[in-house]
Amino acid sequence: MHRTWVSCAASLVLLTVPSAAVDPSLSQSIDSLVLAKSEGQKMTPADDAEFLRRVWLDFEGGIPTADEARAFLADNATDKRSRLIDKLIAAPRFAERMAEAFDVMLMERRGDNAAWKAWLADAFRSNKPWNAMVREMLAPDFLDEKQRGAGYFITRRLEKVGQQDTDYPGLTRDVGRMFMGIDLQCCQCHRHLSVDDYKQIDFNGLFAVYQNLKLQTADEKHKTPWVSEGVLTGKYEFASVLTSKKAQTAPRVPFGQEVMIPVSTAADAWLVKPDRKTKEVGQPKFSPLHEIAERLPAPENPLFARNIANRVWFLLIGKGIVEPLDLHHTDNPPTNPALLDLLTRELTAHQFDLRWLIREIAHTKTYQRSSTDAASHQRHLTAEQQLRAFLTATGERERLEKDKKPDVKVDAAKYSLTDFQKAFAAALANPAKEPELAANPSLRSALFFRNSDPVTWALKPRPGNLIARLATQPDPAEDLYLSTLTRLPDAEEKARLKSWLAAHSSDKAQALSDFAWALLSSTEFFVNH
Repeated sequence: MHRTWVSCAASLVLLTVPSAAVDPSLSQSIDSLVLAKSEGQKMTPADDAEFLRRVWLDFEGGIPTADEARAFLADNATDKRSRLIDKLIAAPRFAERMAEAFDVMLMERRGDNAAWKAWLADAFRSNKPWNAMVREMLAPDFLDEKQRGAGYFITRRLEKVGQQDTDYPGLTRDVGRMFMGIDLQCCQCHRHLSVDDYKQIDFNGLFAVYQNLKLQTADEKHKTPWVSEGVLTGKYEFASVLTSKKAQTAPRVPFGQEVMIPVSTAADAWLVKPDRKTKEVGQPKFSPLHEIAERLPAPENPLFARNIANRVWFLLIGKGIVEPLDLHHTDNPPTNPALLDLLTRELTAHQFDLRWLIREIAHTKTYQRSSTDAASHQRHLTAEQQLRAFLTATGERERLEKDKKPDVKVDAAKYSLTDFQKAFAAALANPAKEPELAANPSLRSALFFRNSDPVTWALKPRPGNLIARLATQPDPAEDLYLSTLTRLPDAEEKARLKSWLAAHSSDKAQALSDFAWALLSSTEFFVNH
């Protein structure tokens, strides 16, 4: 193996890149490091029902049907958890679920773009390495049909809002946040006031690249909005508003080396010269955008691997090893430094294979621990997970996903999947540009489940759905709880349902609908544990 010293915000880091295959038992090493920090606490395993619900939500994006839950709980094989993890990760839905999760993480509800989502899904479907994905996001080839969707990360952030200036600082900030775990926002005009590691030059080294871009409208050649670059002939100059001290920088990955700007004359600066007559904007020979796209996601940049390892851990465990996720620095150390070092090192050694990392973490006892453990972290469901779980529970998911609608004789009001997606997103998703890191209860979301027409509609009996199925059963408790909470009811819950139905025997379907609504509105339904 070889070792390289790399300067980064969290101090001088020794990056180790093994030249041979690594030990495949990463999950065991993870558990050992987690237990070493647990101060003697034992790790209680989740029961089968809790594990089933968690892994299904994480890798399929919804919950299993009652029949799927019943089959898993009845399986006595000792390797059934491992087989289920591998089955779900290998299934087509896994790529769509990952695309959904990374869309929420990277775009923070800035909008809906079909080409972007298709690119994400294709990347996860082909198991494209994370560093390759990031290169395409940071310097997309807008002429390549398979790549142009990646450009939405940049183009959406360069769209003007009203009379505001193009948000080049916002794009600069988000590149640091999303791909290196550092929020340099406060460094644009002066040194960071609370983080000593972050310097003004770190912000402006990236800003020099992005302020040189121009958003172009879709045309016959590019098909989608795209970005062009101007010729960069010299370093970017900036000054501190606190000290008035002036400085300059060439394009630069934060905490890294400046990119040398080639000396060129106006005549030889262009690969393709601008031409007003043909509306050709031109293409410079030197592309700072591509230089940063190559350097930032490189194995030699330790913060790149640390950031994505931390974010994947957050997605699966519910809490980052470093929090906030975008504030890696010396005075905000990891809660488990050895664990983050291990994940960073192994992910780099495995060529940034996210599917491999996700699978390894899923096989750990840490991931499969009980929510009753003090160290366990409940995770709220995204609007997309809540919708998919809700439609699966009510028995309406298959109908809506196939664009089937109920007979007008049964229901005058008819809803499409798009109607539900819009309703759940409006009620449950965070506002645009706000990270979805924790549950954010609101009056809007509470009223949605209490009074929403789509929710009420899904809980009416119609052929094949939950309420119609339960209404034919003399003892519907097991089916109801497996369908909604992915577990069997205990004796008290069975008795409560039996008493409720006896008190409302004149309209069993409505009584079941009300009881199901209570379960679907519970905290248990809205967390992955």
